[in-house]
Amino acid sequence: MNCCLPSPAVAPAKVAPGVSPASPATSDTPARPLPPAAEALFSLIGNTPMIPLRFADEALTIWAKCEFLNPSGSIKDRLAKTVLTDAWERGLLRPDSVVLECTSGNTGIALAMAGAALGVRVAILMSANASGERRQLIRRLGAELILFESEGRYQTGIEMSREMAARDPRYFLPRQFENPLNVADHEHATGQEILRQVNGPVDAFVTGFGTGGTLAGCGKAIKARWPPARIIAMEPAEQALLAGECPCCHCIEGVADGFVPALLRGAPLDGSEKVTSREALNMARRLHREFGLLVGTSSGANVVAALRLARRLGPQARVVTLLCDRAERYFSTSLFADEPAPAR
Repeated sequence: MNCCLPSPAVAPAKVAPGVSPASPATSDTPARPLPPAAEALFSLIGNTPMIPLRFADEALTIWAKCEFLNPSGSIKDRLAKTVLTDAWERGLLRPDSVVLECTSGNTGIALAMAGAALGVRVAILMSANASGERRQLIRRLGAELILFESEGRYQTGIEMSREMAARDPRYFLPRQFENPLNVADHEHATGQEILRQVNGPVDAFVTGFGTGGTLAGCGKAIKARWPPARIIAMEPAEQALLAGECPCCHCIEGVADGFVPALLRGAPLDGSEKVTSREALNMARRLHREFGLLVGTSSGANVVAALRLARRLGPQARVVTLLCDRAERYFSTSLFADEPAPAR
């Protein structure tokens, strides 16, 4: 598999029937109420706790928001709730609709969970290289799983979803990589939660990017309240796209999918921090063993980047990051391998 070919950003698609528009349409028609199962489930999403991670050996503390405590186990529950609630209330999801999205796993699990509660069919396009645990979780939640050979191009799946929706009006595309509802939810929900939970100014916020919605939304919220705050993108050292480097293979699933997403262009970024797969894996294991936090590889990468910022900014700095997902979807990956992490 050739995974070292640079990929351009995905261009926004034209809105087709059954596709979520860029912004909510105004209407005098009352919003369609959610089913009770969906109301109950969605009440569990968001308002996740913020905890201090104290690294006594360096006399440093960083602040980590526990997104792995969302009901399906990742931050992507926020996207699924926001986009599907909007579509449901405005009547975009019909009895014969099928929610279709290309995802590296977490969004697919979240959409499958939300679809089950809404009583809506869900089909997920996912690379054949994704971990088996993610596939099992998606299927367990009742969604159809369509695997494709990406050959290092995540855009292959995005193009497939657009082609399928163009042929069949039953498909509804959440368009996670270009839907501004993604950014808006993180600006008005996740970002506001961070501001309430941090006692005082936020000096820096750092996290990885998949769709770019979290960085753009949280970054806007934090900058609006604390303009001097540094908003930093964590990216795999093996795929440092923001640094203009050639994308290649890495072990941090769900981060930097081989292109710079359109939503990231609106993020108020101050820079990027490169983290190797080995650093990410080792830190995730440290979070398991020293902090009792069973989180995934991207969480380890975020903490590595946050610690570097804390070292530069000093022990009094308030550096915030995210623990994005749970570890159970990584059992078959390098994170749980007996051998040492790859030297990348």
